[in-house]
Parts: sequence; C-alpha cells; structure tokens
Amino acid sequence: MRKLFIYGAGGHSKVVAEIAELVGYNDISFFEDYSDKGSLLGYPIATGIDEGEDCVMAIGNNEIRKKLVLSLNNRFIRLINPSANISRSSSIEEGTVVMAGVTINAQSRVGKHCIINTNSSIDHDCFLSDYVHLSPNVALAGNVTIGEGTHVGIGACIIQGVKIGKWCTIGGGTVVIRDVPDGATVVGNPGRVIKRKDSD
Repeated sequence: MRKLFIYGAGGHSKVVAEIAELVGYNDISFFEDYSDKGSLLGYPIATGIDEGEDCVMAIGNNEIRKKLVLSLNNRFIRLINPSANISRSSSIEEGTVVMAGVTINAQSRVGKHCIINTNSSIDHDCFLSDYVHLSPNVALAGNVTIGEGTHVGIGACIIQGVKIGKWCTIGGGTVVIRDVPDGATVVGNPGRVIKRKDSD
C-alpha cells in the first residue's frame, strides 16, 4: 500500500488525487481544517495528518499554501501526471504538482510547491521559483523567469526572456511583453500594471 495525505478537500484536491492514483498511490486521505464532509472521491477526509507520511498540498492560494507547508513536518512529494511531456534535462522540485497535458521543455527548472495546471506550456530555459501557480493553458516562451508566489491566470502568454517578480498576479488572457516588478497585478494585451503591493 502507498499512503498519501492530500491537504485540501476542494475541486483542486480531486485533480491531485486522480494524479496520485495514476502514479500508484492507493491509500489516500484528504485533510481540511474545517471540512464538514466525510469523504471525497470515495476517500476519507481525515481529522489530522500523520507526521512523516507522504504529503502534497492541494491549496490553490499561493500565500496560504506557503504558510501551511512551513507549519508541517511531513515528507512532501511531487506529483506528475503521466500524460505530461517533461524534458529529461528539466528539473521539478518537491511538492510541485504537474497536471495533464503539460509540457516542460529543455533545461527549465520548476521550484518547490508549484502548481503547473492543465495544458500549460513551459518552454526551454525557464525558471519558476517556489509557490508559483500557472493556471490552465498558460504559455511561457523560452528564458522566462517567474518569482516566488506569483499566480499566472488562465490562458496568459509571456514572451521570451521576460522576468516576472515575486508575488505578482497576471490576469487571465494577459499577454506579457515586458518585465514585471515584484507585487504587481498585470492585465490586458499588451499587459499593463494596474496596481502594486508590497512583496515579501
């Protein structure tokens, strides 16, 4: 039996659980602090997480995911859907989940506890720092850098060589053609900064 705790019991958790099944986990438990449900996808929602067991975060909010990771003493695993196309020269760190249809090309690096969502494309030599979330159908051209905690919305495109700072929000469908400072929210085509916040 391969046991896995999934922190979270929402829609995102269902997708993570099905990836876990595909890679051989057959003893899955969900955990959510205030859930009133008893089970999800036929698996129990536990009242706690056993320390030392394999665990993965299924929390979409980057800031909350980081706080929870830092509060736990578990062995975090990465999960990669078998349908993903992953270059042998790329690297993916612990806690990261890669969904169906994703492509990660040559010598790209993905940090810890990232979410690389359905059909996203990461081209060659990109670098994604920890706690980044790419929504479905995001397209990164080559040599793109994305800082810690940044969320890139559904269908956004980022042209080659662009550097996006920490804890940014890139709106759905945005086309990013220039560098983005830390803490910025960017929307539109071409993307423009509409607000800034202090970054960690």
